[in-house]
Amino acid sequence: MSVPGSESTGGTAAGQAIGGQPIGAQRGGLPAGAVSGDVTQTMRRVTARIVPFLLLCYFVAFLDRVNVSFAALQMNRDLGLTPAVYGFGAGLFFVTYCFFEVPSNLLLYRFGATRWLARIMFTWGLFATGMAFIVGPTSFYAMRLLLGAAEAGFFPGVLFFLTLWFPAAYRGRIIGLFMTGVAISGLIGSPLSGLVLSLDRVAGLHGWQWLFILEGAPAILLAPACLWYLHDGPAHAHWLSAPEREQLTATLAAEHRRNDATRQHSVALALVNPRVLFLAATYFTNVCMINGILFFLPLIIKGFGLSNVQTGVVAAIPSAFGLIAVIWWGRRSDARRERYGHAAFANFLAGAALLLSVLFTDPVTRIVMVTVAFSATLAFTAPFWTIPPSFLSGAASAGGYAAISSLGVLGGFVAPTIIGYLGGVTGDFRSGLGGVAILAMAMSVAFYLVGRRQGNQSRDQSPDQSLDQSVRLVDRTNAPMVR
Repeated sequence: MSVPGSESTGGTAAGQAIGGQPIGAQRGGLPAGAVSGDVTQTMRRVTARIVPFLLLCYFVAFLDRVNVSFAALQMNRDLGLTPAVYGFGAGLFFVTYCFFEVPSNLLLYRFGATRWLARIMFTWGLFATGMAFIVGPTSFYAMRLLLGAAEAGFFPGVLFFLTLWFPAAYRGRIIGLFMTGVAISGLIGSPLSGLVLSLDRVAGLHGWQWLFILEGAPAILLAPACLWYLHDGPAHAHWLSAPEREQLTATLAAEHRRNDATRQHSVALALVNPRVLFLAATYFTNVCMINGILFFLPLIIKGFGLSNVQTGVVAAIPSAFGLIAVIWWGRRSDARRERYGHAAFANFLAGAALLLSVLFTDPVTRIVMVTVAFSATLAFTAPFWTIPPSFLSGAASAGGYAAISSLGVLGGFVAPTIIGYLGGVTGDFRSGLGGVAILAMAMSVAFYLVGRRQGNQSRDQSPDQSLDQSVRLVDRTNAPMVR
């Protein structure tokens, strides 16, 4: 499988003539060069305002989802949880997450993204903190189920929210920036979690109980901030100037009108669309890998004979490289206007590296291979999540995002359960991780072949081309500006 995007994209370069008119030519009274330059500056302001806050929210969300892997270093012993019980309980999060994902995103579309995202954060914060008070397997299972139900809809909801602000040609890099929340949760959260475990017996609580309390509370505090800080689109964003609001709103409206003529709108049809199901199957293998790594990496590293704090520091290494990989790969996908090949290559590389990590016994080599695998699993997400809006629109887009996410995250249940079971039987997590890796490699090849059949449909316009054509569509249809 060749590195995607190395061939010519065949697209028109920014600045060349489109439809007989050079980009930046005067149209509708706009001065030459005003469209792409002004909107590009607006997008920088939007990115600086929205993305850091969403990244913080996702950092907290992912930390609350996977901090159980560090809690397990003490919790399993204190509560008598076997590897099989722990793996099953960790995976139960994704059962209710999957079940409530689509309904949650449809309610998000109904009540507004900002309000619904705030509701999600508040409830998941309550249950994440409540994990501190489990007393055995039954309460462990119950709280993981409740946490999954509470967080359902957050990730696809944010992806849908981004479509309200960013034209399609910008989404690869923006999703890449957003997905750095996963890497940052490991980069900061791993050493922090290892350190918090040292609070064992402070105020009569175990270290793992302090871990859940201190890392669950921020979500509760961020919920009201979400209502104040975010808006459902640029029309009511007071921090943009009136011309910026009008221009960006018109650009997005024109893009949506153009998409409405060609894309699917029915939620019911979106949920059974073969392309949606195929994307979900591919995402399933990616989720299997990333959760197989995240839920068991601290236990694997602890087996090297390290302390809890040392385990946290070493576990942060894959996240540091993943942070770089997801940003770079998203930008590369945008620059080459290619999605399927980039996603397939990253997922295949992740599977190959994960497979190699279980074939070696040297601790340093295993960490290097896991680092490559983790980085590639994250890099996959940036181009992958730009694909659904290429054939879905409106409520179908919200439902499609949720369907792909919900069916895919079943891998978060399957992988920890199987890996934990095999770990209990064999005393080693390698066989389960190896099986996950092989499945991902096979699916990546299929995904690449499907992408090649899509041909030019898998390529986006450059940002300047997309914005230029959107504004010309506004002029052509004489559409009013939304104020």
